Amino acid sequence: MTLFTTEKAGLPLRRWILDLTASALLILVSIVGFWPTFAGPSYLPAAIGALLLGLAVATVATWRRWGILIVTGLTIGVYFVFGGALALPHTTILGVIPTLDTLQRLAVGTVTSWKQLLTTVAPVAAADGHLLVPFLLTLVVTVLTASLALRLSLVAWALLPAGAMLVMVIALGTPEPAFPVAQGLLFAVLAVAWLALRQLWAPQNAAVSVSEVDPSRASHMRMRRLLAGAAVLAIAGGAGVVSSAVAAPEQPRHVFRDVIIPPFNIRDYPSPLQAFRKNVRDEASDTLFTVSGLPKGSRMRIAVMDQFDGMVYNVTDGGVDSSSAFGPIRSNMSPDAEGVPVTLKVEVDGYRGVWLPDAGSVSEIDFTGDRAEELRRTAYYNGDTGTAVVTSKLTKGDAYTVDTVIPADLDDTQLADVQFGKVPLPTQSNVPEELTSLASETVAEAETPIEQVRALETFLADGGFFSHGLEGEVLSRAGHTSERISTLIGGDQMIGDDEQYAVAMALLAREVGIPARVVMGFYPDEDKEGEAVFTATGGDVHAWVEVNFEGVGWLEFNPTPPEDKVPNDQNTKPRVDPKPQVLQPPPPPQEPVDLPPTLPDDRKGDDETLNILGIIGAILAIGGISLAVLAVLASPFIVIGAWKAAKRRSRRQAARTADRISGGWDELADRAVDYGARLAPGGTRVEEAATVAATLTLPQVTTLAQRADAEVFGPSEPTTEDVEAFWTEVDTIVGGLGKEAGFWKRTKARLSLRSLMGGTAVSAGLQNLREAAVARVRREPGTIKSSNSTTTSTSAESETP
Repeated sequence: MTLFTTEKAGLPLRRWILDLTASALLILVSIVGFWPTFAGPSYLPAAIGALLLGLAVATVATWRRWGILIVTGLTIGVYFVFGGALALPHTTILGVIPTLDTLQRLAVGTVTSWKQLLTTVAPVAAADGHLLVPFLLTLVVTVLTASLALRLSLVAWALLPAGAMLVMVIALGTPEPAFPVAQGLLFAVLAVAWLALRQLWAPQNAAVSVSEVDPSRASHMRMRRLLAGAAVLAIAGGAGVVSSAVAAPEQPRHVFRDVIIPPFNIRDYPSPLQAFRKNVRDEASDTLFTVSGLPKGSRMRIAVMDQFDGMVYNVTDGGVDSSSAFGPIRSNMSPDAEGVPVTLKVEVDGYRGVWLPDAGSVSEIDFTGDRAEELRRTAYYNGDTGTAVVTSKLTKGDAYTVDTVIPADLDDTQLADVQFGKVPLPTQSNVPEELTSLASETVAEAETPIEQVRALETFLADGGFFSHGLEGEVLSRAGHTSERISTLIGGDQMIGDDEQYAVAMALLAREVGIPARVVMGFYPDEDKEGEAVFTATGGDVHAWVEVNFEGVGWLEFNPTPPEDKVPNDQNTKPRVDPKPQVLQPPPPPQEPVDLPPTLPDDRKGDDETLNILGIIGAILAIGGISLAVLAVLASPFIVIGAWKAAKRRSRRQAARTADRISGGWDELADRAVDYGARLAPGGTRVEEAATVAATLTLPQVTTLAQRADAEVFGPSEPTTEDVEAFWTEVDTIVGGLGKEAGFWKRTKARLSLRSLMGGTAVSAGLQNLREAAVARVRREPGTIKSSNSTTTSTSAESETP
C-alpha cells in the first residue's frame, strides 16, 4: 500500500541533494528555537541526530518505494533504537545500549514529555528527560518533510510540516525568543529559493526547449532568472530586517508555558512555623531524620517564610509581590551558586509532612527507595528561597540525596562596606504599630548595614529570656501573631523561643527597610557539630532570620537568647495585668485514620466477583467516554478563558509601571465590550469612558480614565503602589458588572469573542462590510403613501415581504 507517487525514485542526483539539503536547512532553522528553553546547546546532539535519522528514513523509503505503513514502522523503530542514546543516555548501558527502563520511558514519553517540558521552569535540564521533545518532534517532522519533497512534484506540500514545526517550537518555548529575525528571514529565504530552483529544474521548463535550438540563449535565460531571484531575496530580506527593527513588538509573545501552570499551590499547605511548638513538645527526643555529610556550622532548612499578615508568617509561591516561584525539580537548579559543593544523604524516620529538608543552594535532588518516582513527580523547589516541597508527603523509609553548594562564612569585617541587597519581598500587613519606632531607635546609632542588623539581633538576644512554655518552665505562649509579638516586645520582660524572636527581628528589620525573612529548620548543638551523621530530633528544631546583602546573598542571624538564659524570681517581675490572649489559627487538618482492610467474604463466588468487575469496567468506560466528549465540547470555552487570562497576565506584568496602568484600562475596556459596550476604534480613554458610562451605567469610569491619563502621561513613572491601587479599582468595577448581570448574561460575557477580536483584520473587515451596507441602504430611499399623509422613509425602515 502506498500513499505517495513513486515516480521520483529515479530522479537525478542533484534533485535528491537539493530536496534533502533544503529539508535539513528548514528543520535546522526551527531547531534553533529550543535554545532559550535549554539555555544553551545541550539539546543539539539529540535534535541533530534525529534530523540525520529522519533524512535517512525518508531517503531509504523513497529509494525502495515503500508505502506509508512501512515508513511509519521504520520511524517507530528508529525512535526506540536510537532514542536512548540521543535523548535518554543516562538510562542506557554505556550511554548507547537501551535498557528496559529506557524503552519504558521512550514509550511513555511520547505522551508525557510535552507536559513535563511545559510544566518545568525554564531553563530545563537535559538530564531530566526533556530531550525527548526535540528528538521526537525533529524525527517525525524530518521524515514528513523529506518524504513529501522527494515523492511529490509540487514541493510546496513539504513546507507544511516544516512550517508547523517552526510554530510548535515557538509555542513550546519561552516568551523570550532565540533569534526571531534570523529564524523568520532564513526560513522565508530558504523556502523561496527551494521553490525557485525546483521550478527552474522542472522537466517542462521552457529553457530546456530553447536549449535544443539555441544553447547560449538558454544559458542566458537561466542566469537572468538566478540573478532576478537573488535580487528578490535580497530585497525581501533587507525589508524584513528593517521592518522588524522598526516595528519591535511592544509585549512579549505568548506561548503555551504562559497558560499551562504546574498543578501546585503553596497556599494549600499551612506554614510550618505554626507547628514549631508541637515539634518541641511532642517530638523532643524522637528521631525525625538523619543526614550524612552535613558540614560543620551548616543547617538543614525546612522552609523560608517571607510574608506576614498579622496571623502567620507564610511561605509564598511567586507573583507580583513575592520573592520567587516554585517549580518541578530538575538538574542544575542553582548554576550560579558559589561556595563549597557537598552531597547530603537524608533518610527519613519519624518526620512527616510536605516540607523537604535541604541545605545551601540546591543543585539537584535525587530520590531513592520504593517511592522514588512518586516523590520525584510531586517535588517542587523554590530557587530563590531554597524551599523544597513534596506534595505526596514524606514518610518513614523515604531517602534522597541532595547535591548542594554551601556558601562560605563571612565575618562582620568583610561585610563592613556591603550594602543591603535589592530583592523583591511580599508586603507586610497588620504589623504592630510600636515596632516602627522601636526599630528606628534600635538602629539609630548604627553606621553600616551590618551594624544595623547586629543591633536588632543584640537587642533581642541580650534583652530577652528563653522559654518554650513547657511543663516546669516559665509561661511562654506559642504563636507569632501581631498580638503575641506585641506582648513579647511590650512586656516587663521578653520571654519566648525561636518562633517569637525570629519573627520579631524580621518584622523590626522590614520596618526600617532591611530585606529580611524567617527560616525554620534543624541544626545540631555545638558539641555535636561536625559529626559524620546528624540525627535530627524535635529538640533540634530552630527558627532564625536571613538578611540579604548585595553581591553576597542571604546570611543567617540568631536573635534568640541562649536556652540557658531563663527567667527567675530575681530577674522577672510577676505580671499583674497580662494582656488578653487572642484566638490562634486552627491547627492543620489531621490525616484520616488508616482503617484495617476489610476481610473478604468467603460466601461470594467467582461469578459474583466477575459480575462486579464487569459492572465497574462498564462504568469506567462510560465515564471515560463521557469525560472525553465533555472535554471536546468544552475545549473552545477553555481556550477563550485561557486567552483572556493570558492577555490579563501580560498587561498586569508589563515591564513599565505606566504600561501596567494602560493595561488596566485596556482590561476594563475589554470587559465592558464583552458586556455590550461598543467602543469606537482609536478613541481616547475619556471618550471610551463616556461610552461605557452611558451604556453600562458606570459613572465612576470617567474618573478612572482621567486618573489613567494622569498616571501614564505624568512627569514621573507611577509607583508599584499606584499600579496596585489602579488594578484594585479596575477589578472592583469589573466584579460589579458580573454581580449586577444575570447568570446567562455573565456567562455570555465570559465566553464573548468581541474583546479578543477587537482590532484584528477580521473585525475590521466585518466593520467595513457593515458600514458599506448601511451606506447602500441610505442611498436607496423609499416612499410610503397613506390616505391621510405621505411619509418618506429609507428602505431599511420599510417592511419587505
